[in-house]
Amino acid sequence: MAIRFVRYAAAIAMASAPLFAAGAELATAVVDLREVDQTYAAEGVLEAVRQSTVAAQVPGRIVELRVDAGQAVVKGQVLARIDAREAAQAAAASEALTARAEADLANARVNFERTGKLVEQKFVSQAALDKAHSDYRSAQAQAAAARAGALQAGAAKSHTVITAPFSGIVAARQAELGEMAVPGRPLVSIYDPKEMRAVASIPQVNLAEVRAKASASIELPSLNQWVKGKSVTVLPAADARTHTTLVRVDLPETVKGAYPGMFARVHFATGRASKLLIPARALVYRSEVAGAYVVGDKGEIRFRQLRLGEPAGEAGIEVLAGIARGERVALDPTAALAQLKQRAQDQATQR
Repeated sequence: MAIRFVRYAAAIAMASAPLFAAGAELATAVVDLREVDQTYAAEGVLEAVRQSTVAAQVPGRIVELRVDAGQAVVKGQVLARIDAREAAQAAAASEALTARAEADLANARVNFERTGKLVEQKFVSQAALDKAHSDYRSAQAQAAAARAGALQAGAAKSHTVITAPFSGIVAARQAELGEMAVPGRPLVSIYDPKEMRAVASIPQVNLAEVRAKASASIELPSLNQWVKGKSVTVLPAADARTHTTLVRVDLPETVKGAYPGMFARVHFATGRASKLLIPARALVYRSEVAGAYVVGDKGEIRFRQLRLGEPAGEAGIEVLAGIARGERVALDPTAALAQLKQRAQDQATQR
């Protein structure tokens, strides 16, 4: 590392005088003024619009787990199974009680109809008919209760099979095979990667200008990517401690590799301004120093230290000092440095 640093320093030192490139011509870009959005930047995180933590609804031992973190699932896919033997026995018992109640109902109906005919023939009193009618209505209520109990037992049995509520990606699995599940215990967390948004906290003093334009771009440093937000939503509540308000910016569906919790920098448009821009890929960073290789009209290459301003998205980065409008910079700093080294070696050999 020390040897390479010394060589690099030597090459930069020799770049104080014009050096002409050897080899293939470098690809360059012209530094120029461009009208871009003037922005207010806020740090935030990504979250999924649709995310869910699937929990157990019935107690029992987990006998099957079919998914793990990072796996894609589709709506209705089986995620896990809970031991269904107890629920199956309860459902069988409810079905038996329902059959008994239906039989009692049928018997009460026949008895009520028979008693009615006997009353018409004056063989029994009206009180006997009233008693038969009351028994019939009681049997109807018991049959209805038995049917409801059977449906409840059937639903409890179906809850032993846990399925995905929507298509997405498994973010986490909070249970292991053989553990006990209880109602409310989280089992699997799922999110939909097609619907993502960035959430940032904005000071109340900046809310007016954020609302005025309602436009933002999201910078994803880990993906080295900028995307245009689809919509901006300012939540109608503020944090009493920090005096900030959450603002959501929806991402387009075309963003690949984004996931909940990823760091994002949201640039809210507040106006338009002309800025001197340099392509981001033309920049060279050494510790806290930023610079670029400036290519002259005759092909000479100089390393120039720059003072940078705010990023302007895919258009580039603002340059505050160190370069003038109309100058050309090398788009491949590695190739430019290689040519400088080669030229330095050639000069050393000639000496």
